[in-house]
Amino acid sequence: MATLTAWVFPGVADADRAVETLKGLQSQQLINVQDAAVVSWEPGKKKPKTRQLNNMTGVGAMGGAFWGMLFGLIFFVPLLGAAVGAAVGALTGSMTDVGINDDFINAVKQKVTPGTSALFALTSDAVQDRVFEAFKGFDAELVASNLSADEEAKLREVFSEHD
Repeated sequence: MATLTAWVFPGVADADRAVETLKGLQSQQLINVQDAAVVSWEPGKKKPKTRQLNNMTGVGAMGGAFWGMLFGLIFFVPLLGAAVGAAVGALTGSMTDVGINDDFINAVKQKVTPGTSALFALTSDAVQDRVFEAFKGFDAELVASNLSADEEAKLREVFSEHD
């Protein structure tokens, strides 16, 4: 079963620093990172910068379409206006179908604000106590959404990049 997590950090550069910690955990086989992305939001900016961590991802990486849709729902939807309400509803519904619910989206939306950053990771096989211990020094807050095997399969079907 995969878990989609968002680690929210109090500083703009904190998520970038945490990437090294996540890489270390993966190299020790304490977590399997299937895909990951970083969001950093400079104070005074209207929206955050986002980037997929291609150097960490494995064969099962979701690709830019997944992160683009997720980050669009979280960070940019309020700016689009009522004209796209039906489309937003459809997007939200499709994310719910793959196990990413409104609670996850709203929690991230409330916590990732100007002056903060977040590390998003789609992972499996985590040794949770060791992962939590590794992130303890960052003053990070965890938002998580566990995906069932069926939801994970749907997510891969919809968002996996095909060669």
